Amino acid sequence: MKVSHYYDVCRDAQGQRYLEPAVSGAVLLGLPLLNKGTAFTREERWMLGLEGLLPPHVTTLEEQKERNYRRYRLIASDLEKHLFLRELQDRNEVLFYALVTEHLAEMLPILYTPTVGEAVRQFSRTYRYPRGFTASTANIAQVQQALQHLPLNDVRLAVATDSSAILGIGDQGVGGLAIPIGKLNLYTAAGGLGPDKVLPVLLDVGTDREELLADPLYLGVHHRRLAGEEYFAFMDRFVAAFKQRYPNAVMQWEDFGKDTAFAVLERYREVLPSFNDDIQGTGAVALAGVLSACRLKGERLHDQRILVFGAGAGGIGVAQALLEGLRRAGLSEKEALSRLYVLDSKGLLLKNRPMEEYKRRFAHNPKDLQGWTVAGTVPNLYETVVGGRVSVLLGLSGQAEAFSEPVVQAMLKNTPQPVIFPLSNPTSSSEALPEDLVRWSEGRALVAAGSPFPAVEWQGRSYPVGQGNNAFIFPGLGFAAVLAKARVVSEGMVLEAALALHDYTRQHHPQRIYPPVEVLREVSQQVAVRVIQQAVQEGLARDERVLNKNPDQLLAYVRERFWQPEYLPFRVSSPGTPKSC
Repeated sequence: MKVSHYYDVCRDAQGQRYLEPAVSGAVLLGLPLLNKGTAFTREERWMLGLEGLLPPHVTTLEEQKERNYRRYRLIASDLEKHLFLRELQDRNEVLFYALVTEHLAEMLPILYTPTVGEAVRQFSRTYRYPRGFTASTANIAQVQQALQHLPLNDVRLAVATDSSAILGIGDQGVGGLAIPIGKLNLYTAAGGLGPDKVLPVLLDVGTDREELLADPLYLGVHHRRLAGEEYFAFMDRFVAAFKQRYPNAVMQWEDFGKDTAFAVLERYREVLPSFNDDIQGTGAVALAGVLSACRLKGERLHDQRILVFGAGAGGIGVAQALLEGLRRAGLSEKEALSRLYVLDSKGLLLKNRPMEEYKRRFAHNPKDLQGWTVAGTVPNLYETVVGGRVSVLLGLSGQAEAFSEPVVQAMLKNTPQPVIFPLSNPTSSSEALPEDLVRWSEGRALVAAGSPFPAVEWQGRSYPVGQGNNAFIFPGLGFAAVLAKARVVSEGMVLEAALALHDYTRQHHPQRIYPPVEVLREVSQQVAVRVIQQAVQEGLARDERVLNKNPDQLLAYVRERFWQPEYLPFRVSSPGTPKSC
């Protein structure tokens, strides 16, 4: 199958895979998907015109990993470590992924949150190598032709951002491209998609950040963001051109502002199979964690009264996931909504308040608050915890230190074991520090966070802090959608991903809220199996190879197609040689 203008991936008569390049010499060394560096064999060096261009000793992939890991460990700054790994990927993709998969828990916070936030800020000043595709107001009129410049012909999954709401740091313009790059690192390292099958995309519609517009080194378009009809005209052009170029691709929308995230998802989710990780991935991972916490408490989800603090894309996504989880547990929508409280920057969502339409489903009737003690017109966080008898508190506000000791003390009056997840990223935006939550609750709170935190030591006991990382959801969900050739990424598929993560945690790490990051690859495989099953059940799977398979057969199918960071041999076939490319 042809996957690039530069090479074919072929199989010989015995079924062995190999690379057949269309380039050689120094040009080949400059292509990270093909470059092996010092690991090219002597035969490959002569065949490909590389002899004399490399040091004479032929090294193994293991030796290359060791050399680069030693260099990595000498770097003190997390940002410089991030840039080192980026540069390695831009030289040699297989070596990069071999190194990352071996040290996944150590390198995940460097490649993605929290370090990627600083990489986004510094993008224009540290730019080194082109990666991915940028659709901008400068090229959108010719975007169909521009997409033809990409050397990858078999992209199966793309991550696209308009960079309007990056993590907790907001509008970052062209620097937002670092987010899709980082997400796709996880799709390959933890989700089984080959690096030639993924594409990071930046949708540069401008920026409203003054310091970027005034910076002569800023690499994006120098004008304010498109909005309204102009914005969606841009998006319509891009989606149509992307679908024509890559008809089999799944799209993940990433870091769109709350004003556009829901609209973009609904506008295009049936045009091309797509999902929004900030809405659906965040919701799924939060639901899985709350289910695990309920199990650890010996209680059920529908026994809880839940407060979601933050009503942006992530917060409403979490509320939607919890609503579906409560309905799955047998509650009516009305009953489920009565147990859910959502707060935005103005306080509790109430039906008599002005608010964006996407929040309205979760607004309570003011009459339901009879007996509450409220100082103002709208209950705040503390007043809602008290009045609503909240037992589960989830933070998606980006407001550091919002979960105070009085809030925790109030929760202890509602339940012996409060569930408290400060899920906002990066670390500086976390609603509370886990060590404070453990101390304030005297070790009784069940705590997980969005960023990685070490275990908390308190009064001679160690309390592990689970990481509610979307990486437990989106790689397996996306890989499943690709393998099934799903027509749509349905809400049922997303919910099944959450339940699969919970079941995996229950079976393999029963004392934890989330599994350790080290098992991400295994989690992704299990999530993919369950999501494929759900796609088949809903009639959304178009690939006949996933139909009529039992779970064990599906797991074998997923593992067989799970990309491994290994060097393939190079060959230049003679005319008439049997092969399949």
